Amino acid sequence: MVKVLFVCLGNICRSPMAEAIFRDLVKKEGLEENFVIDSAGTGNWHVGKPPHRGTQEILQKHAIDFSGIRARQISEEDLRTFDYIIAMDMENLGNLRRLAGYNKVGFIGRLLDFVLDSDLTDVPDPYYTGNFEEVYELIQKGCRHLLETIKKEKGL
Repeated sequence: MVKVLFVCLGNICRSPMAEAIFRDLVKKEGLEENFVIDSAGTGNWHVGKPPHRGTQEILQKHAIDFSGIRARQISEEDLRTFDYIIAMDMENLGNLRRLAGYNKVGFIGRLLDFVLDSDLTDVPDPYYTGNFEEVYELIQKGCRHLLETIKKEKGL
């Protein structure tokens, strides 16, 4: 079982979008039984809330299911449990690395690190920019590359 956790700041825009998109890609490839997919935030401001309206609208536009997704804060247990912990930007990557400290954890990296032909390294936060379409495109591309990487690494 491959466990993938997407992480952003508040867990209402980028990381739940990535969770929903990655679930959709995995389902389309018939690999659901091989994965546990979740998302979390480094902050606790939105715990228990559904994805941001902009995230919901863009996912609905692309017919991607986001049912059951609720904001939560990352825990130390997540760091021990998940194989791939995927941050949306450098700030959250730094927060994750500080939280992990010297403990042995799974892979921690940024989503766009998997997109070799991208000029961007961070997925911008649409909570501030309002550009949910751009964020959707970046996350979609990152998730496709992440899934291909995992399939190769795990022989799926």
